[in-house]
Amino acid sequence: MARPLSIWAVSDDKAGNAGPALGLAEAVARLTPSTVSTRTVRWKGRIGRLPWFLNPLPLSALVEGSDIGPPWPDVWIAAGRATLPLSLRMKRWSQGRTLVVQVQNPRAPRGAFDLIVAPRHDGISGPNVLSITGSPHRVTPGRLAEAGSRFAALTDPLPRPRAALLVGGRSKAHDLTDARARALGADLRRAVTEAGGSLMTTFSRRTPDSARRLLTEALSDLPGFIWDGQGENPYFGMLAAADVVLVTEDSANMATEAAATGRPVLVLPMDGGSAKFTRLKADLVARGAARAFEGRLDLFDAQPLDETQRAAEAILEQLKGRLP
Repeated sequence: MARPLSIWAVSDDKAGNAGPALGLAEAVARLTPSTVSTRTVRWKGRIGRLPWFLNPLPLSALVEGSDIGPPWPDVWIAAGRATLPLSLRMKRWSQGRTLVVQVQNPRAPRGAFDLIVAPRHDGISGPNVLSITGSPHRVTPGRLAEAGSRFAALTDPLPRPRAALLVGGRSKAHDLTDARARALGADLRRAVTEAGGSLMTTFSRRTPDSARRLLTEALSDLPGFIWDGQGENPYFGMLAAADVVLVTEDSANMATEAAATGRPVLVLPMDGGSAKFTRLKADLVARGAARAFEGRLDLFDAQPLDETQRAAEAILEQLKGRLP
């Protein structure tokens, strides 16, 4: 390359979309000189709630001051339904010079994309579809080492085994009811106490307030900490310090990030479910990265996943012959 690649990571800034888009962009940048920038899609009024095909003039429908416009990047990596009106037109707008990559199942005409990086549990296929376990993410050995050092004062004094607890919440397929929160709190308390270890806990924005309160009451006097949302997020520091990661079954992103650490991952049950998430859990188990939580801290030998790297390599393969 005579110059670095320009890569945009495009999303609506929701964590479940922004993280995969940026994680994949950063993975490409680790393989070849690149400049990565994040771009956020914000639509005027209620336009963002409409299906992509009811937004025929998307550039004029963006909020004023949007940083989405020409000159277009070499690589457009987008995630989330909000990006579709733009992604579907990017090849035409750029006259084919921009490689268009969509993360997750777009549920739109697949021929508009050069590459679709889709979770295997979505069950889609095609000549331009790369199926991966889970979602792209930002977990790397380097990021974990840096965060582990930065949060060492918080995590190093904790007794081992150290467990990181990643709690999701309500979604289309799952719920964390009060009854489930009480049961999980009791089971986790018993497991950590029997192991003589500690628990580092973080909740997501989707965790219901009542479930958060019940789990906090059950777990707050164990060795460890519960992040209260104040100050710098210790998420990567928790993953770096953990001997085992416990993650609720509602989040493909959290499960995949946990599996990328190489630590054993224990999947916690929630209310509800879907065939897609059942397939994801089975995929993680089959690849030796995860097991179901059965009431104890199971420190099995886990096999780390590196699906984000595989997707980044596929993007570079697509770029061959397109750029000088």
